[in-house]
Parts: sequence; structure tokens; C-alpha cells
Amino acid sequence: MSKNKAAGPKVAYGNVKRREGEGRGYVRYKCPPTKTLQDVLRQRPGWLEGRDEDWDFNWCETGWLRDNYGHSYLEDHVRICHFRNHYELTRKNLMVKNLKRHRKLLEREVSAAEAARCDFFPCTLELPSEYHLFVEEFRRCPGSTWIMKPAARSQGRGIFLFRKLKDITDWRRDRGRAEEAREEAQVESYVAQRYIEDPYLIGGRKFDLRVYVLVTSYLPLRAWLYRDGFARFSATRFSLSSIDDQHAHLTNVAVQRTAPAYDHERGCKWGLRQLRRFLCARHGAAAADTLFAEMDNVFIRSLQSVQKVIINDKHCFELYGYDIILDQSLKPWLIEVNASPSLNATSQQDYELKCRLLEDTLNVVDMEGRLTGRETQVGGFDLMWSDGPVYRQDGNSPGPASPFHTANTHLGCHNDRETQLRRLLRPLPGQRPHQGNA
Repeated sequence: MSKNKAAGPKVAYGNVKRREGEGRGYVRYKCPPTKTLQDVLRQRPGWLEGRDEDWDFNWCETGWLRDNYGHSYLEDHVRICHFRNHYELTRKNLMVKNLKRHRKLLEREVSAAEAARCDFFPCTLELPSEYHLFVEEFRRCPGSTWIMKPAARSQGRGIFLFRKLKDITDWRRDRGRAEEAREEAQVESYVAQRYIEDPYLIGGRKFDLRVYVLVTSYLPLRAWLYRDGFARFSATRFSLSSIDDQHAHLTNVAVQRTAPAYDHERGCKWGLRQLRRFLCARHGAAAADTLFAEMDNVFIRSLQSVQKVIINDKHCFELYGYDIILDQSLKPWLIEVNASPSLNATSQQDYELKCRLLEDTLNVVDMEGRLTGRETQVGGFDLMWSDGPVYRQDGNSPGPASPFHTANTHLGCHNDRETQLRRLLRPLPGQRPHQGNA
């Protein structure tokens, strides 16, 4: 549907579900041409690809949502993979704005100690609107390294490191000329962020973590944490003496693929389970457990910071890709949150992980109506927040409360999804118990 249809009657989505001869388990879907996504949807029993406006489930791009959401009528059963104003968390400038506001609210209404639990993002200022504040902050710590990022771009585009204020004044001048050359150009926002100069290194190489969080509701907040994820390594050894070397400083796959030392078969990634074992061996299980508990705090606090501004809608869910960097003291730093984390695979192992992730996302969203709504684990997803923290009573039995208050999260732990799904889900018509990606 194009923008021209905005003035006409609203388009109805989801009417196909009760056509004669189509049972309750029949689902029509739409999705972009991403291999992992198409493979999972095509292999799902009872799901068929829809056409045009003939769908029940839409794994859409954010651009489609922007152009079509307000001009559509959605049947109750229809699901879309983004909340309408998802950008409150996934645009770099708005994420920081909401986190700062949430921290001030906690300091004012709860305590300074509670507000300090939100100190997990680097000092960040928006340009050009906060340029003068940035200059003041920059001059407080002369010689420190900063990183400049476009607020709404991805894959490492437009990012550079700098240590001199002159680099920014030159950038402002060159950018201003480029925008003047374009008619009716909108001013693009950037963020200037204090660079983490002491990242945790393995083999002399920097890495960041990609963690998946699924939100099915904001009112009340209901969030699931996936057990699997990965660490993305740079192909070049880290050094602050060469801040212009993107291959040493940016872990984005789109950047690393151009590095001479990039491994195109393995993709320069570790699974989070491998990383957790490494950290346990080097620092002990207690230190690793503390780190992963602090990461849980990052996920929950960041979601709470936008809970009252996100437009909640029963038709919507969101699979977020969190990017986390560890420093040498094993403190996790939130770098950004992605509304459309890449589903393209860089290796066979990466393909299998993302297929499992997508399959379990569909299991939680539950278009087929197989869940009771009381589950605290669905495949590789663990329910970590349901209008309050979710705890487990022991190592195998999650529950709503526990005298020990052990969080119902298992990031980087064994993923027993196949066994759990066989026990949890009733087979669909024509499906063997449980049929899916191992």
C-alpha cells in the first residue's frame, strides 16, 4: 500500500483467517526476502505466504510501518513485528534521552542508589542540538577519545573516532555545506559518545555482545530474554594509537567483512555460551554470574525507561537486538538497541542460531493459540519480566517468587529448547512432536 492511500478508507488486514476451508491454524504471512526468515516461515506447519494486503502476520520493515500503520484496520488476531514508535528505544539519541529522564525520575522519587543502577551507558550528547554542552564536557577531559555516530543509521555507517575539537568543527562545516547543497534537507542528528578506552579484550581483539530481547507488551511490560546470542570480534588487534582504523574499533559485521584478516567461513563470532565458559574459567563463576546479572539490569531498566512513551498495541511485538560492550572491570555498557537486528547469516552456525531464534519468537507470539499465557519458558526464551520480576524456585522450576530471588534468566547457559518445546507444545496438524530446528 502506498502513501497515496492515506486519504482513502483504511485497509483491513487479517480477514483471510476464517475463509471457508481454512482451519484455525491457517496463517498467512508477509516478510522481506531474508533467507533465514523465509526458511523458518515456509517450514512452519499451517503457514502460507500472503499476497498484497492478504495476511495475518507481517514481519515488516520499519519503513512499511511508518507508511502504513495509521492507515490500516487490524483484526484482533493480526500481529506485526514492531511497535509504532519503536524508535524511542532504537534511535541512539532518543534512547539516551529516555534513559537520562528515567534516571532523574528514580533519583527524585526513589533514591540516588536506585538511579545509579542506570549508569550503564557512556556519556552521550546529541549534535547539533547539544553542541555547547558537548564542548563543555569535552574540555573537562582533554585528550580523551570520543566516537561520533549518526542517530538513525546502522552497520557502522558514518561513524568515526576523534580526540580534537577541531575534528568536530571541520565536520560541522563540511556537513553544513553538503546539506546546503541539497534542497529542503533535514538536519541529521548525531550523537557524540565518550569512547570506552579500556574494552575487555580476548586475544588482543575488541568485541561486543549481541543479545536478543523479545517484548510482547509494554502495558503491562512483558519481556523475554533469549539464551543464545553471540560476541562479534574485530579482525584487527585493538590499539588506541590508531583511532582511524575502523577494523580495530568497530565490530559491525558490515565493517569487519572488509578487513584483510576477516574469516568469511566462521564470521569472527563466539556463541554466548562459549564466552560465558571462557569468563568462568578466567575470572570464576561468581564474577561471570555478577556480569550476567548486571546485563539483566540493563535490559529491564532500558525497557522501563520507554515503557510510558511506547504506544502499546496488542497487535505488536518487538524483537530487539541489544549491543553491549564489556570493559576491563567486566562492567557491561549499553551501546545501542536495534529494532531490526540483522537476520542474515555469516556462517552455518549463525544461520542455525537465527533460525532457532525466529522459530522461538513465533512460538512466543503464538499465532496458533497453543500456549496458556502462564509459561515462563518457551523454547530458548525465558520470561524475565511480567509486570514485575520473574524468579525461579530452583534450577529447573521457574516461578513467580522465590526466597532467594534468583532471576529467571539463563543468558549464555544451556539451551534445552528442543526438550522443553516437546513437553510444552501440542503438535500442529500434520506435525510430528516437536518439529523444528535443533
